[in-house]
Amino acid sequence: MEKLTHNDLLSLESYAVSRHQFRDDVMQYKKHRQVMLGENARLCFEDKKTIQYQIQEMLRIEKIFESQGIQDELDTYNPLIPDGRNWKATFMLEYSDIDERRKKVNELVGIEKKIWVQVDNFVRVYAIADEDLERADGEKTSTVHFLRFELSSMMVSALKQGDSLKMGIDHQHYQVEINVADDVRESITADLDDVIA
Repeated sequence: MEKLTHNDLLSLESYAVSRHQFRDDVMQYKKHRQVMLGENARLCFEDKKTIQYQIQEMLRIEKIFESQGIQDELDTYNPLIPDGRNWKATFMLEYSDIDERRKKVNELVGIEKKIWVQVDNFVRVYAIADEDLERADGEKTSTVHFLRFELSSMMVSALKQGDSLKMGIDHQHYQVEINVADDVRESITADLDDVIA
């Protein structure tokens, strides 16, 4: 999947005009790219469109309009766009109660390395977490992690042929396994390049 460039981005003025419609479109689009892993964990699969929205919002919030500032945002966010043989996702722990959240970030240390995807009967693929910076220590984890799942060409081929997909977590304090809905599977399979035989 191609990375974003300056030419893909709207100016602050243009974005201000189209922001509400752009945001609505992206929020609708994201519905088919999210997977709930139990009641308190969510995976949001990123691609060029979702990352463009993130960059546009950062440029707007920070009022960045100079070329180098825009390039800095592109350099920060472009690594979150999948490369054709992998998925990249934002993982979020969602606990609305502050006290429960404080307890869980201590209890769930290492959860980001226990998240997996499984294509049909292939082996599970565990997430490679937080390559940009460490978001956890030995005592607590973060509520947000950035993950990469590397898939083999055989897995990609199987997905392209419509094979099933499961996802889950096997942390000692949070265990879940789900079958991914067809609309989500199809959406994120489109991120993968066709396998050349």
